[in-house]
Amino acid sequence: MASHIVGYPRMGPKRELKFALESFWDGKSSAEDLEKVATDLRASIWKQMSEAGIKYIPSNTFSYYDQVLDTTAMLGAVPERYSWAGGEIGLSTYFSMARGNATVPAMEMTKWFDTNYHFIVPELGPTIKFTHASHKAVSEYKEAKALGIDTVPVLIGPVSYLLLSKPAKGVDKSFSLLSLLSSILPIYKEVVAELKAAGASWIQFDEPTLVKDLDAHELAAFTSAYAELESAFSGLNVLIETYFADIPAENYKTLTSLSGVTAYGFDLVRGAKTLDLVRSSFPSGKYLFAGVVDGRNIWADDLAASLSTLESLEAVVGKDKLVVSTSCSLMHTAVDLVNETKLDDEIKSWLAFAAQKVVEVNALAKALVGQKDEAYFAANAAAQASRRSSPRVTNEEVQKAAAALRGSDHRRATNVSARLDAQQKKLNLPVLPTTTIGSFPQTMDLRRVRREYKAKKISEEEYTNAIKEEISKVVKIQEELDIDVLVHGEPERNDMVEYFGEQLSGFAFTANGWVQSYGSRCVKPPIIYGDVSRPNPMTVYWSKTAQSMTSRPMKGMLTGPVTILNWSFVRNDQPRFETCYQIALAIKKEVEDLEAGGIQVIQIDEAALREGLPLRKSEHAFYLDWAVHSFRITNCGVQDTTQIHTHMCYSNFNDIIHSIIDMDADVITIENSRSDEKLLSVFREGVKYGAGIGPGVYDIHSPRIPSTEEIADRINKMLAVLDTNILWVNPDCGLKTRKYTEVKPALTNMVSATKLIRTQLASAK
Repeated sequence: MASHIVGYPRMGPKRELKFALESFWDGKSSAEDLEKVATDLRASIWKQMSEAGIKYIPSNTFSYYDQVLDTTAMLGAVPERYSWAGGEIGLSTYFSMARGNATVPAMEMTKWFDTNYHFIVPELGPTIKFTHASHKAVSEYKEAKALGIDTVPVLIGPVSYLLLSKPAKGVDKSFSLLSLLSSILPIYKEVVAELKAAGASWIQFDEPTLVKDLDAHELAAFTSAYAELESAFSGLNVLIETYFADIPAENYKTLTSLSGVTAYGFDLVRGAKTLDLVRSSFPSGKYLFAGVVDGRNIWADDLAASLSTLESLEAVVGKDKLVVSTSCSLMHTAVDLVNETKLDDEIKSWLAFAAQKVVEVNALAKALVGQKDEAYFAANAAAQASRRSSPRVTNEEVQKAAAALRGSDHRRATNVSARLDAQQKKLNLPVLPTTTIGSFPQTMDLRRVRREYKAKKISEEEYTNAIKEEISKVVKIQEELDIDVLVHGEPERNDMVEYFGEQLSGFAFTANGWVQSYGSRCVKPPIIYGDVSRPNPMTVYWSKTAQSMTSRPMKGMLTGPVTILNWSFVRNDQPRFETCYQIALAIKKEVEDLEAGGIQVIQIDEAALREGLPLRKSEHAFYLDWAVHSFRITNCGVQDTTQIHTHMCYSNFNDIIHSIIDMDADVITIENSRSDEKLLSVFREGVKYGAGIGPGVYDIHSPRIPSTEEIADRINKMLAVLDTNILWVNPDCGLKTRKYTEVKPALTNMVSATKLIRTQLASAK
């Protein structure tokens, strides 16, 4: 009976690792304290899988920050700026790479494929000396073994590692990262030899880049890498795991002909086309790890459907060569449904979190060998049926309104330059207007107030007064700093998606459905289970209250439909774009109510537009078309004088810049500083952009405070490629995770730098 889990969440069912990390970073606990929490978590995860009957249990999927950074440490690929002296990499070097320190900035962070997880991007170049500098994989294998559990150590495959890297600062952009293959393979061989010596019989290499569009040169790198590793693999079973999409036919051919490989893992949830490839040709005598249980969503598996898929695959690969698996690591889903005491029973019966998915995988594996748990399968079938017929899922009116959208492309009546002129007459902003992205620091007091209000420990009046007081403080700070376009600081919001979802119908919420986003940061995605509508205004009261406290423009703050979609667990019973159009209509009502309430600047964040981009180029146009259309639906009805802003985070925009222009926002603020101004290169290459744009002038994800000179230098770099009259000055992202002791000096320097440059521009005139 063969079952396998690709990977498992590492934060813990109650975010134990998050709290241990933050305590350690704050100097409140020791490295030993942190290591104890980590050791206990790992042990409980391995035991849980072992007790559930899983045969192939992964190890080395745990991480203190990120699995790609762990690989960088394993290869000793530490950038020079961290002045690492060699030897085993310790926590201080490791966390400096992840988070920066007082003297040097962090490494770049970017999206892990099309998920909401971020990895730390390796910085490589021709002179780098690789050395085996972290023995984490073997020590975790031994740790599990000491508990009597034999695991499958998981490594990020060498080719994917290089393809996910970037040339370090100062290295020519055209440098071939794959040219480093022969330098890293000796380290991989050492790691494999150590694992083998410790008793490992299986090793899993994650090579998820195999689902992307690869050229012949990249595919050849897989062939040569595994040919080179083949001798190290003797006496071992090697699984190559792919996930997140179906695998292109050419890549499948390369993968299934690799030397020394025993088994292949595929995502059969997002990779329906892969099934056809397997059915038409699968190498005999090899194992198929069939990823039928969805690792990226929270819906209970349709066990009957999965079982019939598995039975059809058995006929192709043979009974003893089929292993039931998850579609990808379960780190992209919530941890355990047991901790959900507030969800009602009906919705709960439709769900499965990581711990439940482990059980599903095992139940399917048992059913394949004639040990089907009839009661378990019957309960699952009943839950599937109740979800299909529940009146909570369908709202006729919403369905009709969304269907009616098909006829129009929803554009504003006038072009952006005419609108900007009309807005400027009304807003009267200086050249290089300054603003922030939306949130201000969420202090302990503020979180306490929200918590007490939720627990009904304080009255609505007390809560409202506390929030008003906070808004007034934030407005005062911004006025003292002399910022031009203000924000209310979002003190009433726990999260930019959850806050809206709680006020929309068709959404459900968990108490502990946390998913790691990066480092210790977790998000709690809402669950969209039914048709979406907006019963009442959501933000109008707070925005009007904030505007009444100042004569400067106050931005209304909304999260856009595509981001709400991409940051939620989305229903899987209708196409994603239909759900997105429903959300767009709800946000459109809110935009129009804000405008009617006297709010002249409205920001609709689309932080996650880029991350929803399919992994395959052939699918980009369709996605971008409905995503951008959804954004336009939200604001196509406002007057020319109402200024629509949008904000985007962490992304590589160069390939979607035309879609960003097509969103037709009046002003876009964009994450820029950590991506080393890659963004600006688009404009250097001559893309004409006529709307307002604010590329972030400093990185808010790091506690470092940038100097006035540094920010002025950044603004000048932007002015070299962008017109003075369209440039805005702002931080990269919202400030909610920072402390006021960091925010005030950083914003002071940002405004001083702006004024310095305004003076220079005026004297140049």
